[in-house]
Amino acid sequence: MLPQAFKKQLAPVLQDGFVLKRAVFQKCLELYPISQWNALSQKVNKLNRFNKKNDEFIRRFNAGVKPVEVDASGRILVAKDLAGFATLKKEIVVNAAINILEIWDKELYEQAIDEAVLDFADLAEEVMGDNEDADGIS
Repeated sequence: MLPQAFKKQLAPVLQDGFVLKRAVFQKCLELYPISQWNALSQKVNKLNRFNKKNDEFIRRFNAGVKPVEVDASGRILVAKDLAGFATLKKEIVVNAAINILEIWDKELYEQAIDEAVLDFADLAEEVMGDNEDADGIS
């Protein structure tokens, strides 16, 4: 079930549906509003499938992709293969990640946060420190 705060924020796109897929870098799921998924798919569709690496990337990127809808109670049905990939148990975390939502098993989410290789301050400086488009955000 989506938290009420997310449901309110997603109200404009709820009727269009979503795509649920495996995350690329983590053992979690990513929930894309269909408009975000379509924009990403356009980028992926530009890859040359006659390049072996591109072909493998496309196959893996789309592995387990499922269209989903949010029901009237704010629930989404997570397919067993996706739940297995993310090892979803009873407690989950829904994390806002800019234009998508991540769905995590609570224990794995806490481990991922705690086991970060870099100190977050160092990571923030590396990623955002030289960002000329940051508009003075600090």
